Amino acid sequence: MLLTVLGAGVFLAGLELMVTAVALPSIILDLASWTELREASWIINGYLLAYVVTMPLAGRLADQWGVRRLFHAGLITFTLGSLLAGLAPSLETLIAARLVQAVGGGILVPVGTAAASHLFDDHDRPRALGVIGALTFLGMAAGPFVGAWIIGGIHPGAALDSIGVVDGPVRDALGASWRYVFYVNVPIGVAALGLAWAAAHGWETPRRTGAIDVAGAVAFSLALGLALVALTLVGSEQVAGLGVDPAIVLAGLAGAAAVTGAIAAWLGIRHPSGFLDVRLFRSATFSSAALVSLLTGYGLATAIVGGAVFVDRVLYGGPDVQRVALGALAGAVAVGALGSGLALRVVGLRLVTVVGLVLSTVGLARMSAWTPATELIEVATLMAAFGLGFGLTVTPRSTAAVDALGQAAFGVASATVTVARMIGMAVGLAALTAFGSTTIDRLYNQVYATPDSYKLFIPEALRDRPLRDGLVVQALESWASSEAARILVGIFLVAALVTAAALVPALALGGRRILAPGPAKDGAPAGPDEGKAEVNAA
Repeated sequence: MLLTVLGAGVFLAGLELMVTAVALPSIILDLASWTELREASWIINGYLLAYVVTMPLAGRLADQWGVRRLFHAGLITFTLGSLLAGLAPSLETLIAARLVQAVGGGILVPVGTAAASHLFDDHDRPRALGVIGALTFLGMAAGPFVGAWIIGGIHPGAALDSIGVVDGPVRDALGASWRYVFYVNVPIGVAALGLAWAAAHGWETPRRTGAIDVAGAVAFSLALGLALVALTLVGSEQVAGLGVDPAIVLAGLAGAAAVTGAIAAWLGIRHPSGFLDVRLFRSATFSSAALVSLLTGYGLATAIVGGAVFVDRVLYGGPDVQRVALGALAGAVAVGALGSGLALRVVGLRLVTVVGLVLSTVGLARMSAWTPATELIEVATLMAAFGLGFGLTVTPRSTAAVDALGQAAFGVASATVTVARMIGMAVGLAALTAFGSTTIDRLYNQVYATPDSYKLFIPEALRDRPLRDGLVVQALESWASSEAARILVGIFLVAALVTAAALVPALALGGRRILAPGPAKDGAPAGPDEGKAEVNAA
């Protein structure tokens, strides 16, 4: 029963990123506009930032407080954040609610894994951890389908109209389909919390004492947050609320990020369990694994968000088309991740990683050739190719990291690799936002520079018609679709180059294969620690 509850928690955490990506276009159109993309990007980037900081802290708190209390706290926080996100009346409140939700999600995954490790012993433990890992990937794979079903299949506005609720707070809280992307987590979270409370009564895990590097975590959070804000603002002509040259603001943010990052590293070295322990990176293999994770995370964010935007803004496909495209990517990631563990029994870490990186790079490079005439089958195929390649890199980089640091640092090694991927995703989204927003602002200013500027972007036969004419609107939409495709060309090409750059550190991962546990050389049964690196990597 507890394993079911733990699985539900990590499933929700895995579901959240992909289901929000499907809903993102609807959220932007309802609470903002595409000209406010810099701020709207924090719906996802804020979640990633809070998740990155929470996850390592949660792993250490689980050792001190016990996993039962912390898992309950994670479920409560995630469920509350989901409710607040669904109720959010504005973009700012939605971003704040997403931060709460991310703290809960950042607790659920490491604590759920630790709890499963405590619940089961010997040969049952790897199977329990396999269930937890599979449900995380299953949540990612299910996200596009759940999101498309909610956005396309739930029509609360029509139901509210039929009972006469046309405005007011009830309409605001229940009228938009995208809100149910967050509401759906609430009943699941409440049910899981009730089961967890009942099933875990009287059960607790061993606790140990020790200080937590809260100051280092705060400094690291500030450093990463300031760096992401600076990257997001690149190319902006003005910073809202400040009458200062944007270049000065960017320089100040970058400088502050560098200083706080150095402070976080200094605090990590001085603390016995530092949040950011740069000494770990003295191992070339560990550093290479973390770098591969960072660079591929950049590509993953570009594929997810760039693919969702292409389907929505270029193909005008809506949730059903997004379900196919993003579902192909997420499903292929799951297949690749599971398949990489099997492949490592035949070939080495380096080869599996290189094959995955080549496949991902080719997929992103081919995405840069997409146009408004691109068929859905091509979109789904290329996103699946990228996803399969990304999935193939998952187990090799984690295995290399835990092997490099040894058994005493399994948890730190696997957490660091995951955090590196999340940071890469956050950086990728910030870069995508900066480039896309700058281009959108420039085109918007060109179209609306004067009352007649729009006529330069439509066929000559329509230039005697007003801006609000249906044919003019259609012509501008067609032009905007082509421009959106052109914007994404550069975004996908940069992501392909970043992913290709991961080939260099991948060569340092080594050629070792992962053998299945078997009899020891003297014929005695294998010890309980054999294969533990593979389990922790998974």
